[in-house]
Amino acid sequence: MKRFLTLWKQQIWIMFISPSTYISAFLFLSFAGAMFLLSLAEVSRMSSDTSPMENFLSVFWIPVLFMVPLLTMRSLAEERRAGTLETLMTTSVSAWQIVLSKFLAAYFFYALLWALTIVFPIVTKFYAPQFSADPRMFSVVQTATGYGFVMLSGAMYVAVGIFSSALTRTTIVAAMLSFCLLFLIVVGAGLVAKFPIAEAGGGALISSVADYIQTFRHFEDFSASVIDTRPFFFYISTTLVLLTVTSLVTEAKNT
Repeated sequence: MKRFLTLWKQQIWIMFISPSTYISAFLFLSFAGAMFLLSLAEVSRMSSDTSPMENFLSVFWIPVLFMVPLLTMRSLAEERRAGTLETLMTTSVSAWQIVLSKFLAAYFFYALLWALTIVFPIVTKFYAPQFSADPRMFSVVQTATGYGFVMLSGAMYVAVGIFSSALTRTTIVAAMLSFCLLFLIVVGAGLVAKFPIAEAGGGALISSVADYIQTFRHFEDFSASVIDTRPFFFYISTTLVLLTVTSLVTEAKNT
């Protein structure tokens, strides 16, 4: 346990000094701030029951497509390219500990960046009281459940990024592969679920699987405070499977 904590702290420090971390943070916060302002303008202009935070979080997947690849692309690919991963594997730490430490470090920054966006409604409350006076503006329950889903699904997204980084020695390739996989998981499943598929043959199975894994459906349920155990099982189990496969790939490539 002591070795793992030391390894995790080292990964946190590496991410703190990595330029890609700050590029990711700048792009994410810039986009998030713009989307929050647009959400405020839309709700104040139109008669709607949705809150700005609900509108803002409904597009959370867009910055995720860019933030996660930037946070995870160097995790294993850069170390393999530099030869430090092979050296690390000769010590007493296991491949699983290495992968888990890198996952937790990347997820820490993922959660930190999203936590910073909570400042948006707080600043609005103090500097734009005309918005906060409107009961439609902010809903504590919807905000809490929305952020809960972002954090839950984020574990799987970060695991996808770590897995992509384990497959190559090139950080750019890792980022592109991570982006493509995330796009297929988030957008692809949603498109398949909406596409009319014949019930004959395997059509029903494909439709039910796509409906089960689609991100947009899960977010709508969480925003409506409908907490189901199926999304928890899906995201947590998929995260564990991805991390396990990543550790096996890492060990196989360094033996």
